[in-house]
Amino acid sequence: MRTLNDELRDQLKRFGVEVIEARHFSEDLQLDLKTPVYLSVDLDGLDPACAPGVSHREPGGLTTRQVINLIQRIDPPIVGADVVEYNASQDVSNLTALVAAKLVKEIAGMMLKTHSAG
Repeated sequence: MRTLNDELRDQLKRFGVEVIEARHFSEDLQLDLKTPVYLSVDLDGLDPACAPGVSHREPGGLTTRQVINLIQRIDPPIVGADVVEYNASQDVSNLTALVAAKLVKEIAGMMLKTHSAG
């Protein structure tokens, strides 16, 4: 997350949600996931240079490659997923639509890989 306030921090703590703030993100981030995963990708989390077609642009987000790398590092089965916050009226040259399609393809590939292995 790039922006946290005290109210959001309290909610995250109350519900036991682990958050990695953008300032603590590193390319070698290891995901310690133990159970099947429902993956929700919020396109607002990408840098606007990679995904301008969102309603709340904020510089300093992840690149498309960084998100793909995170998806590919998920070991437990991905049992469901969504890609959210696309805003076609803000999209430049359909760039965000292409990014969203790429992420859906990567997620689907991971789901098929897990399904085929099981």
